[in-house]
Amino acid sequence: MSLLVVGLSHRSAPVSVLERAALSTDAQVKLAQDTVAAEPATEAAVLATCNRIELYADVDKFHAGVAELSTLLAQHSGVGLDELTPYLYVHYEDRAVHHLFSVACGLDSMVVGEGQILAQLKDSLARAQELHSAGRLMNDLFQQGLRVGKRAHSETGIDRAGQSLVTFGLEQLAAGGDVQEWAKGRKALVIGAGSMSSLAAATLARAGVAEIVVANRTYDRAERLAEILNDADADNTDVTARAVPMDAVPGELTRADIVVSCTGATGLVLTAEAVAAAVEGRTGESVAELDVPSAPKQLPATTGLGTGLGTDENCPLDLTAAQSGFSVMGEAAVAGMAAAELEQHAAWVDNGTVDRREAGRRTPEAEAELIGALAAAAARVGRIPERRRPEPVAGFVRPAPALFLLDLAMPRDIDAAVHRLAGVRLVDIESLAEASADAPMAADVDEVRRIVSDEVAAFGAAQRAAHITPTVVALRTMAADVVANEIARLDGRLPGLDERQRGEIRQAVHRVVDKLLHAPTVRVKQLAAEPGGAGYADALRTLFDLDPETVAAVSRAVDSTDKKDRPA
Repeated sequence: MSLLVVGLSHRSAPVSVLERAALSTDAQVKLAQDTVAAEPATEAAVLATCNRIELYADVDKFHAGVAELSTLLAQHSGVGLDELTPYLYVHYEDRAVHHLFSVACGLDSMVVGEGQILAQLKDSLARAQELHSAGRLMNDLFQQGLRVGKRAHSETGIDRAGQSLVTFGLEQLAAGGDVQEWAKGRKALVIGAGSMSSLAAATLARAGVAEIVVANRTYDRAERLAEILNDADADNTDVTARAVPMDAVPGELTRADIVVSCTGATGLVLTAEAVAAAVEGRTGESVAELDVPSAPKQLPATTGLGTGLGTDENCPLDLTAAQSGFSVMGEAAVAGMAAAELEQHAAWVDNGTVDRREAGRRTPEAEAELIGALAAAAARVGRIPERRRPEPVAGFVRPAPALFLLDLAMPRDIDAAVHRLAGVRLVDIESLAEASADAPMAADVDEVRRIVSDEVAAFGAAQRAAHITPTVVALRTMAADVVANEIARLDGRLPGLDERQRGEIRQAVHRVVDKLLHAPTVRVKQLAAEPGGAGYADALRTLFDLDPETVAAVSRAVDSTDKKDRPA
């Protein structure tokens, strides 16, 4: 197994980068096809959600695979490789398996424990199967990931650690109040008819909204979703639903109390001007733009730079927050940091003070010296992580909202400038990320982590054991051929034997061979399942002088059988 995953998520990249790197369905298809066409990869699958983009592949060379997959991600996302690289993470073999299983359980989600990721994993596998880019490894990995995710939800209370992104978003719109009380009797507009929009519509129906209007570029899909919502037996809800074309959205905005948008559009679906006009249409008053105070400038986060660099107190940088792992561009990247920030850190190292007014008067040589000093410090402890979230700003009074908007799309559907409009509350992926960062972790998370660790070990053992199976089959095939040749030679030398005697001789020889091979083949499978057991297959081929082409033929036959038996 040579499983490699290269990706970026809300944990490694700011929302602005994720938004630009988002892949349409067509782009995901092309990315998977181009990956298997590339030399290092034989299988590939793409997992793209609202807060992650990951490319999984079976590669024969690690470094070549990282370079190729990173380049392909950059090409298909439209974000330059130099710009994308600092936000990429790489996992290999067992670590890649651990990552996918953690994702499947919701441990890596923005809202811990959310279950929507399982449907997204299933869609990702189905797409790879349709494209024939998923072979044995991708199928085994994703199918086992789905089973692990279901096990985590059924055996633990991980669901209590967090809700689906939709539910969490509605809770943020309700400002911590009871969602059902907040939503009861309101009118909702759902823009989009995909899986996330359908989930949002169903959640709103259960919450007690009086009406749901579904708008979609493909009207038939909007109509189908409205029909499902109108089904009297669906979740025992009493909601009226109807479908409208996308050009009816401006008019529906003036009637809606709640708007949820999640489309695959690459541009904005709702501009700030359109939202302001809708609120003005509802209230009859002009919508003012709030003077929202800006968050303080973020400092690069690092503390604890090592021996001899002073105490951790008041250090403007926090290198202990750095995530360990492979970094394509090296571990001490300081590109993009302002000279004033570097100077502030240098002053802290010297236990001195800094006059920020002097920063603008530094010479290029002085700035280069500061950068070099920081790079040397960073090289001792790892790469400088993403900048920490801004400290909370002073509160300010804003009018009670007349319109609530939830944007679950990536890239965003609703203009971020809507945050500044009076009478409007907007919750988007970025604000959800900030809110979920402070959510308490349930004790069940530890149990899910144990499940993931156990399942990773079992998956690795199964993959390593499967790796040696073709060699064992080839060995037994060779033994059977030897027996057949010897029986034929014996028939020529002893033509007077009757059929009963020949049968007894054949059985005796076969029993001898089977008994001689039984213990070694069983033991070699056990040894191969252990970490570092991959070399036993090579040893078996060498000891018995097995033809590599025979082993390869057995592997192809097994793969062919797997594909034939695989569900469509």
